[in-house]
Amino acid sequence: MNAQLKEIAKVWPDIQNIFSVPHNEKDYKKLVNLLDSLIDEIGNDESHPLASLIETLGSLIETYEAHKLPEIEGNPVDALKTLMEEHGIRQSDLLEIGSQGVVSEIISGKRQLNIRQIKALGKRFNVSPAVFV
Repeated sequence: MNAQLKEIAKVWPDIQNIFSVPHNEKDYKKLVNLLDSLIDEIGNDESHPLASLIETLGSLIETYEAHKLPEIEGNPVDALKTLMEEHGIRQSDLLEIGSQGVVSEIISGKRQLNIRQIKALGKRFNVSPAVFV
C-alpha cells in the first residue's frame, strides 16, 4: 500500500460517515445538517480551508437524492433567475445554494438544485418550494 493510502486508512474510520454517500434518511439528514453548518461557517469565503468540502458534501447529497428522491420536474432555474431579477440578487448573494462556483453551475444548467437548496430558496424568497420544481 502506498504512503498516501496508509495515511487515509488511519483517518478513514473517523471520517467515513462524512465522506460516504448516505444510504438512508438519517444519514442523509446528518449530511445536509453538516453542509448547512459548513455554509453558515464559511459563507462565501472561497479561500477558507474547508471551502472545497462544501462542494464534496453537495455532491454526496446529490448522489443520494438522485437515487432516493423523486425527480425534479419543470425548470427551476427559470424560476430562480426570475426571482433573482425581481429582488436584485446576484449569484454571489445566494449563500443558501453554496459557493459561487456551485451557483454558477446551477444557473448554467450544469447542476440541478437539490432538496436542501430548494427549501432554503423557498425560505429566502418567501415562496413555496414548489416554485423550484
